[in-house]
Amino acid sequence: MEKQTTLEERFGKCPYATAQSLISGKWAVLILLYLEEGPVRFNELLRKMPKMTHATLSVQLKTLEENGLVKRVQYEAIPPRVEYSLTEIGRKFHPVIAAMQTWGKEYIAQMKGEKNA
Repeated sequence: MEKQTTLEERFGKCPYATAQSLISGKWAVLILLYLEEGPVRFNELLRKMPKMTHATLSVQLKTLEENGLVKRVQYEAIPPRVEYSLTEIGRKFHPVIAAMQTWGKEYIAQMKGEKNA
């Protein structure tokens, strides 16, 4: 019997497993979408997120930063100011987000059509 490989074993080898692992957080795609607009401060991003806690956003941003998709810049000012933005590879995720939006709209329309039928 052939051994099943885990997602962790495929990371860095399989493009699908790698992409899935990098954006696996519940809010990752939405965070990347909001960061497409340019650098955003933490609290500004938190206000845009539906029902997200401070701790959850902090963890998600840290993970995206560790994965190389988000850049964190801390300015030495009073009060301290931190901004988050997309890295170059993070910006290259835009076509995926656009495709997800198109597909999502089609799915919603189809589901509404089936409920009304």
